[in-house]
Amino acid sequence: MSNVIEFKRPPKPKEKKKLQPFARRALLSAGICLAFALIWAYYAYLA
Repeated sequence: MSNVIEFKRPPKPKEKKKLQPFARRALLSAGICLAFALIWAYYAYLA
């Protein structure tokens, strides 16, 4: 047994999964299309 302190590296934090560029663009496009559809439906049927 020695009296030398052993330093250990802390475990690396797990990386968050990022969306692939295609999936991100698809979700963004779907959201914009949905917004336009809701605006159109509002003015076509409720206003």
